[in-house]
Amino acid sequence: MTGLVSLVGAGPGDPELLTLRAARVLAAADTVFYDALVSKETLEMAPRAQRFSVGKRAGRPSMDQETIHRLLVRSARRGKRVVRLKGGDPFVFGRGGEEALALAAAGVPFEVVPGVTSALAAPLLAGIPVTHRGLASAFVVVSGHAEAAWGPVVDGLLPGSATVVMLMGLAARASLSTRLLARGWPAGTPAAVLWAAGTTGEARWLGRLGDLASAEAEGSSGSPGTIVVGPVVGLSAVLAPVSHAGARAPIDVPTGAGFASEGGHHARRF
Repeated sequence: MTGLVSLVGAGPGDPELLTLRAARVLAAADTVFYDALVSKETLEMAPRAQRFSVGKRAGRPSMDQETIHRLLVRSARRGKRVVRLKGGDPFVFGRGGEEALALAAAGVPFEVVPGVTSALAAPLLAGIPVTHRGLASAFVVVSGHAEAAWGPVVDGLLPGSATVVMLMGLAARASLSTRLLARGWPAGTPAAVLWAAGTTGEARWLGRLGDLASAEAEGSSGSPGTIVVGPVVGLSAVLAPVSHAGARAPIDVPTGAGFASEGGHHARRF
């Protein structure tokens, strides 16, 4: 009997930001194939599963995508409950769509469990709303991997007309700054670089677009980062302390509270 593959979004890093569905699926999993940025705490939510790292990091050896497809299909055909655990949301720059197409082509049942994308979570945890009345009525999200892809998108934006969020773009921050400045964005436009958002190693740089190329923060080396440019970044000075404290505040849960997996077994207490 063929099993089921769940393409699960692990969110930005903090396991408490997973959906309830994601937690249930992990608790019931036989096999988990996880990305490089998935936290140890999140993996521990799959206590009975075999776990295999298939993540990719820039400049480092990694498993090719076709091999990942074959592993998912093979495991499911062995009757396993398989979780493909992806950072953020599976369909936001996560190649989840490619994996879903490969599973569909192989006739393997699958589901997609949405996750909190770092495009929204990283700014939020830093006290930056990507939209705000009077400051930004829209936002764009681009991947920083290839300037040929993201360049035309930001070129089409009028200065300050939208919040720009760049994922996986730390190496492109100088290019992003240059292009926006060349198209009339003021050098004083608020900008931020947010490293390892939603983890204990998070770090932040808050400054101006004109200084974005040299943005650094202590302890940020080697961490993934999110770039945010636009007037809304200026709200961080007021909102960050409230947002940050609220995100980390412990919550007392009455004894016996929790939820059950679909099979009726207790999955996790918070």
